[in-house]
Amino acid sequence: MATIKPSLARGTRDFGPDLMAKRKYIFGIIESVFRLYGYQPLETPAMESLQTLTGKYGEEGDRLIFKILNSGDYFKDIQSTQLDEAVATQSRSLTPLISEKALRYDLTVPLARYVAMNRGQLNLPFKRYQIQPVWRADRPQKGRYREFYQCDVDVIGSASLFNEAELIAIYVTVFQQLGFKAFTVRINNRKFFAGLAAYVGLAEQVGSFVVTLDKLDKIGAEAVEQELLALGAKAKELAEVLTLLQLKERAALVKGLEGFSADAGVALGLQEMQQLFAHLELLGLSQAHVAFDLTLARGLDYYTGTIMEVVTHEVAMGSIGGGGRYDNLTGIFGVDGLTGVGVSFGAERILDVMEQLSLFPDTVVQSSKILLFTFSEKEMPYAIQLLKTLRTAGIAAEWYAEGGKMKKAFTYAEGKHIPYLAILGEDEVQQQTISLKNIQTGEQRSVRHNALLDLLKD
Repeated sequence: MATIKPSLARGTRDFGPDLMAKRKYIFGIIESVFRLYGYQPLETPAMESLQTLTGKYGEEGDRLIFKILNSGDYFKDIQSTQLDEAVATQSRSLTPLISEKALRYDLTVPLARYVAMNRGQLNLPFKRYQIQPVWRADRPQKGRYREFYQCDVDVIGSASLFNEAELIAIYVTVFQQLGFKAFTVRINNRKFFAGLAAYVGLAEQVGSFVVTLDKLDKIGAEAVEQELLALGAKAKELAEVLTLLQLKERAALVKGLEGFSADAGVALGLQEMQQLFAHLELLGLSQAHVAFDLTLARGLDYYTGTIMEVVTHEVAMGSIGGGGRYDNLTGIFGVDGLTGVGVSFGAERILDVMEQLSLFPDTVVQSSKILLFTFSEKEMPYAIQLLKTLRTAGIAAEWYAEGGKMKKAFTYAEGKHIPYLAILGEDEVQQQTISLKNIQTGEQRSVRHNALLDLLKD
């Protein structure tokens, strides 16, 4: 058999023990906050029907869905004329001929599918959280991977804007518990865009209008203006809208939008935004980490109301979370009238930011609290009995069964971030004591069993 050079698929990465420990730490805090707010866990399959996923994420999103080839001879049941025509025209009509399934792109559409299939058994409003990987055929770059975890939390079956306020509170609580200091939850409302698009003459191109606005942070106002003019926007009206979009103060934004409130969508968006801020003020979240940002667009087609996104100001990184309100997403699956709202945490980016800011506690990467070392087989029964005592007390412990020189055990303990080394020789066995060495400071002292347990439980 030929030797294969080991390599990773582009846009993926391995997670060794230290990174996995840090990842679990992030997931643990996120999940504990989800449960604090009354959400229940859910998992859905990695694969979904291609039909389930297609058409939910906009044209660009559809291109990034990882399709799965049908099993066996997937050309067998295709008529030659269909195949020839699809190949000759390089048509996307080839895809459904050879692929019926795809890897999930996000966790929201699978949630909508689950709700539609289980509508009769669900207790509404249905509050669920989900921590699972998703896949996107995106161009890999810093902070962007083709396989990554999302941590989603959604409410299905409630139109109350208090849900949005609580989701923002969840964001703030989680990031504060993770140690973030300078971050902002940017919020906006998609209802504004239809009215603004109509004002600049793009009433029939709202989707393209939103997608272009979503590039403001990336390419700047001048480039966005040129793209919208190329779509047919009216120059004078577009200049007014772009000036409005770049206002930062909430009061100024509200006043500016009131000038467009003759449009029903803008008027309703303003009403929802004011109600949301009223909830946020009651929760004490209106100022410190929350900002009304009219430039926030979020390109996913299924958002219909409040949208939000989290950015950190401590590290150059894209958004580390986002979400919003989606009306009747389950209608696609035959269940009408169920509105929903949810947000997602970008776990991979959060991990990268926390690494750069050194936000992980030292104890996160500890594999055990103590490593037992014996010089010979004579001390083995004593070591094993002590090992059982420690584990019964809930203290993670290991025995370095390789024997040999103490230096190897010391190196092993350092590599696994184990803070203490218990040295067990003939004297310790006779006296029923432990020579305890602090790996970090080098301090060594003799202790008895009870004292050891008390010290390691602190």
